[in-house]
Amino acid sequence: MEKKQKVVIIGHGYTSRLGIIRSLAELDCEMTVIAMAFHNWFGRFVRFDWGKPIDCYSKYVSRMMYCKINDGEELIQLLLSKCTDRNQKVVIIPDSDFSAMVIDNNQHRLRDFFLFPHIHYKEGMVEHWMDKSVQKQLASQIGMNVAQGIVVEVSEHHYSLPVGIHYPCFTKSLETVSGGKQFLRKCEDEKELISLLNRISDNYNTKVLIEDFKQIDTEYAVVGVSNGKDVLIPGVLKFIENSKSHFGIAREGIVMPTAGFESILSQFTTFLRTICFCGLFDIDFYESEGKLYFGELNLRFGGSGYAVTKMGVNLPGIFVKYLTGESIENMSKSISSSASYSNERMCIDDWRYGYISKKDCMRKISSAEIHFIDDVSDPLPQRMLQYQFVGTELGRLRKKIKRLWKSMRLIKK
Repeated sequence: MEKKQKVVIIGHGYTSRLGIIRSLAELDCEMTVIAMAFHNWFGRFVRFDWGKPIDCYSKYVSRMMYCKINDGEELIQLLLSKCTDRNQKVVIIPDSDFSAMVIDNNQHRLRDFFLFPHIHYKEGMVEHWMDKSVQKQLASQIGMNVAQGIVVEVSEHHYSLPVGIHYPCFTKSLETVSGGKQFLRKCEDEKELISLLNRISDNYNTKVLIEDFKQIDTEYAVVGVSNGKDVLIPGVLKFIENSKSHFGIAREGIVMPTAGFESILSQFTTFLRTICFCGLFDIDFYESEGKLYFGELNLRFGGSGYAVTKMGVNLPGIFVKYLTGESIENMSKSISSSASYSNERMCIDDWRYGYISKKDCMRKISSAEIHFIDDVSDPLPQRMLQYQFVGTELGRLRKKIKRLWKSMRLIKK
């Protein structure tokens, strides 16, 4: 009996991990999930709403483990002590910027036991290309439109505001791993910018990219895979509505063929070939005043990437075959039609935090053709999400009853 290929999927969010899990189920891989999670004061992992993370209820997951969030050494020790196999090299798929950086910077410790994304197997190169200013410099050289920007270094409650900033401006963390999406802000004037930088300097030693603000008419993304030479981008994701509770993540969108985007996709291909990246990737871009602009490159699978799998192109599967030397000749490589998708977690969290009504939440989920959680062949993650939904409703009802009871007692007095 042929031994199954083992894969370890590492990330912070269950929706994206679940997309990779279900994609690799088509290859019948044996999958371990490492969920990056917070510790509480007692040194234990913070419990999720209903026990395990939702993706770990998938029937395709063989094992799940926790790792302290942003603890790179703990992650490496976990991989080396719990995830190796004497009969094969195990594939690692990092599904977050942090895990991608840690794997990249510890290749010398992992390469005897694992296969993973890389750039010529040189340590630090993936992290180097996570720098948005470095990305934009290459994108500009290739001929893509980019918003001009200035980098400000913030350290120990100190920074120096450079001259030449145009207002309004838009701020980003120079490397997503050091600030995530919480630095994404539009600042109308210098006063707003200084206020933001003061808040950042209270909590971080980091670098902030300050860009000329561009009015975005439409946001797009592509997900793809590269083996260092050949680059595959099978379709385009058009964002219809972004989440209000998770800044910068699409709540609803459309996955469609590449027709009409040939020029910029050719430039993206040149970009990936230039840096020789081997791995799954995601590129954000946008249209402003009739022009397409490069946004940023993420050297990992994108949050909406499972929509491409549902349209027949299994990018995680192709990547595993690349790494293990198997042929991808018989695998689909392009999308020929369009479909709408919704990220159920984003919809429910936007309802949970009061950004949309329950009716709107249900409508947005039910009207989509592609869902990231709901799957009749793997039903338990969806069932657990429904339990969370009902639990939130009951929690709200208890609060209403408590407020009503308190008001009645005050009236009686």
